[in-house]
Amino acid sequence: MTSVTVVVPLTIRRRGGRKQIIGPDGAPVAVGDAGAGVATSKGDPALVKALARAFRWRRMLEEGRYASIRELAAAEGVDRAYVRRVLKLTLLAPEVVVAILEGRQPEMMSWPVLLARSPLVRERR
Repeated sequence: MTSVTVVVPLTIRRRGGRKQIIGPDGAPVAVGDAGAGVATSKGDPALVKALARAFRWRRMLEEGRYASIRELAAAEGVDRAYVRRVLKLTLLAPEVVVAILEGRQPEMMSWPVLLARSPLVRERR
């Protein structure tokens, strides 16, 4: 009897706390009830949630529901510095926002990286 070895280059990536198998073409591999083949990519859940939160908070400030970031942070039960950092996501280019929502952002563009303070930006206290 002859044996055959098949090697398929797969990569395992973490997305929003979940592991995802990436096939040789760069697309996620469907598993479970989804059947064989390749599934369409979705955005990083943590990053998408942060974007949604950022645009929601900006709308609340623009509509006058809260007069300041301090009031908004108190109402949401989060730190003011966190609100400021999340609100910076609303300044991303529309193409970048679409890429994040579709899961096409560069690997280095993750929520922890975007949340971290930039060395080029000095925050007021």
